[in-house]
Amino acid sequence: QVQLVESGGGLVQAGGSLRLSCAASGSTSSIATMAWYRQASGKQREFVARIISGGSTQYVDSVKGRFTISRDDATNTAYLQMNSLKPEDTAVYFCDAHTTWMPPRDYWGQGTQVTVSS
Repeated sequence: QVQLVESGGGLVQAGGSLRLSCAASGSTSSIATMAWYRQASGKQREFVARIISGGSTQYVDSVKGRFTISRDDATNTAYLQMNSLKPEDTAVYFCDAHTTWMPPRDYWGQGTQVTVSS
């Protein structure tokens, strides 16, 4: 089992910055990939950023150059640094951990609200 707890969300003005944290516990050695997704009101969940165990990263086009995902293996924590925030970034942000178990499985945190005012 893997447990995830997100934190760091809040209210910020457009152009501001926030850093989200995702603390993992349990069978953390089995986590191959950690990722961030978001879900705005009335919208489907969408992929935001992903980091694999080897360090490679992927981002949705709309956040490239503004968001940075990172991972601290010593503390089993993933981060999402969000700069130059826009009102369109307003959403509940969820952390996802993808394991190497057979079959593989995804674990999700409870989400943290990010609100960007104009």
